[in-house]
Amino acid sequence: MDTGLAGKRILVTGASGGIGAAAARAFADEGARVAVHFNRGKERAETLAAELDDALLVQADLTQEADVDRMFAEVVEALGGVDVCAAVAGVWPRADEPVWELPLERWRATLDANLTATFLTARGFGREVARSGHGTLVLIGSTAGLVGEAGHADYAAAKSAVVHGLLLSLKNELVRVAPRARVNAVCPGWTESPMTRGELEPEQLARVTRTMALRKVAQPEDIARQIVVLASDELSGHVTGQIVTVAGGMEGRVIHEEDRPSA
Repeated sequence: MDTGLAGKRILVTGASGGIGAAAARAFADEGARVAVHFNRGKERAETLAAELDDALLVQADLTQEADVDRMFAEVVEALGGVDVCAAVAGVWPRADEPVWELPLERWRATLDANLTATFLTARGFGREVARSGHGTLVLIGSTAGLVGEAGHADYAAAKSAVVHGLLLSLKNELVRVAPRARVNAVCPGWTESPMTRGELEPEQLARVTRTMALRKVAQPEDIARQIVVLASDELSGHVTGQIVTVAGGMEGRVIHEEDRPSA
């Protein structure tokens, strides 16, 4: 089925990571013109851009207002506009810290990297939508934002804000300036990527898949395909404000390392 994305100008943030890189490749496979964003992963982004035809490479720290404004200006100047933005960039802190031990510095850094960065990206894209009169935005949340994640309340809170307050507000705001503008979100569960590599040892894998109907973690391509579907006006033209969960049928998370009798 034709996605209608051929020739579309698409910005993928966080394209130096696993899901972002997979999304950039998936869009390129549809014939889109892709802007590959990175912050620190320059080498990975350059390798990816070299794989893709007519790819634009752009660097920005998405937590910095000036950087985001410059990024959009560079993409618009090079491509002539932005039809689709996939806001993939985000950071999952590796250390397991309960709330009562969570440093304020980490809390703020995690919200900046996941919520503020997504807000600034959405704002920059929204300004382009207001200028052009059209556009589609795909946000990336997490199952942590739907069911919580012990030891990562900062990440869960940020992703919950992205796929609830921000998503549902944007859904109604974008149509004020572009009647057919759409915004949706994809919430991945455990996914094999550079961000989680080293966290998925066999014992950990067995534990985290215990509540999944499909007892396996996702590959980045699994998430990328859903991003493409939501980005396509042909496939999802009457879909907005929705969350697509890609988590193997997960219903929750095992919260205890071992079975213990209840008190």
